[in-house]
Amino acid sequence: MKRNILLSALTLLTGMAIAVGQSAKDQVSNAAKQLGEKASYSWKTTVAVPDGSRGRTGPTEGKLEKGGYTHVKMTFGENTTQAVLKGEKAAVSSPDGGWRSLSELENSEGPGRFMAGMFRNYQSPAVQAAQIAADAKELKKDGDAYSGELTEAGAKKLLSWRGRGGGDGPEISNAKGSVKFWVKDNVLTKYEYKVTGRITFNNNERDMDRTTTVEIKDIGTTKVEVPEAAKEKLG
Repeated sequence: MKRNILLSALTLLTGMAIAVGQSAKDQVSNAAKQLGEKASYSWKTTVAVPDGSRGRTGPTEGKLEKGGYTHVKMTFGENTTQAVLKGEKAAVSSPDGGWRSLSELENSEGPGRFMAGMFRNYQSPAVQAAQIAADAKELKKDGDAYSGELTEAGAKKLLSWRGRGGGDGPEISNAKGSVKFWVKDNVLTKYEYKVTGRITFNNNERDMDRTTTVEIKDIGTTKVEVPEAAKEKLG
């Protein structure tokens, strides 16, 4: 018992010593890495936009087991879409209650292709947070959090539905953004980013103003349950 307490104390002190010698960006990147190394975790993502804005979405909830399945549930108005991911494969629920693979979605018309592109490029919170931290100009400790401004390229990535800020996605201009991370015991527990800009697609212009908050919970205790039909689509 005493040995376990001593080891835990030494681990905590070592983590604190490493953090002292790191920049704020390095500390956040390390916290995201520590999250990614946990056996499992759950999260909830909420998106806030100005009143009257189009494209308002409901919350997204996710569960992940390291090396196993990731289960994501997204809400759009009264509709709910589920996705199960493993490696480079994914299965997405259909309105009729069935499931489709990425290749089936990519060969479909309308929203199916959009969903395929979104889940083809999907990033877990640990991976996304590390990328956002890398795209920050500079991070500074702000109370119990780290905050800073995003580079223009970083803001464009977060405004693009493809997550790449270019390519076959929309044209994005005047992109700006800020980000904030919360860390506890050297592990990322929450992050939030606000991005604004103008998107042009098919000759239509649209001003964007979006604040996304990701709260992480049940670290190490999350269990992922996957429908058999989704497993079959994953092969």
